[in-house]
Amino acid sequence: MSTDRATLRPEPRPTLTRPRVLEAAVDLADRDGLDALSMRKLGQDLGIEAMSLYTHVRNKDDLLDGMVDAIVREIPVAPAGADWKASLRQTVMAARTVILRHPWAPPVIATRTEPGPVMLGYLDAVMGMLRDGGFSIGVTHHALHILGSRILGFTQDLYDDSPNLDPAAAAALVEQIGGRFPHVVEMALAVTHEGGLGGCDDDVEFAISLDLILDGLERLRDA
Repeated sequence: MSTDRATLRPEPRPTLTRPRVLEAAVDLADRDGLDALSMRKLGQDLGIEAMSLYTHVRNKDDLLDGMVDAIVREIPVAPAGADWKASLRQTVMAARTVILRHPWAPPVIATRTEPGPVMLGYLDAVMGMLRDGGFSIGVTHHALHILGSRILGFTQDLYDDSPNLDPAAAAALVEQIGGRFPHVVEMALAVTHEGGLGGCDDDVEFAISLDLILDGLERLRDA
């Protein structure tokens, strides 16, 4: 019986490119977290020596810059039009969906100092929505600062108010600081399971704050 030698040949390895390196890096961070991301581990995932990566990324910072651009590229940008508020809200909520797929991304985005072309294109589209909606260049500048990281679908809360107080801990909290900080204690007790509010729904809170900001920006524009 003869053997078809062609069937024994290994599949050719896909050509290594910068987009492929970035895609693998994003997959690695999604799977194992940002702390697991290293050139050595990324090379293992791609089946190459780590040194080969430096043909496509200059260093770890360049890799992170490219990963941020890869994330932002996933955001579907709504077309600009007369209804700037609807377009911007749709885009920001879409960014929120993307960010939730990549929970490691917000702290990385917060440390980037030089936006890449994809990020610049996204910001340009957001500014275009505002300008087409009748915002002056000055108020558009204010809007970007007011929106902040919400443009990319995330915010940084002041504290964690997850409902993690059991009855004994709640009673101790009241005894220790209830007299000095009554409103803090009131809120802490309210978000426990027994307090009625329950834990915060981050997506609901994000949408509420976005709507408040958009309404405020509309008033600022009209003023």
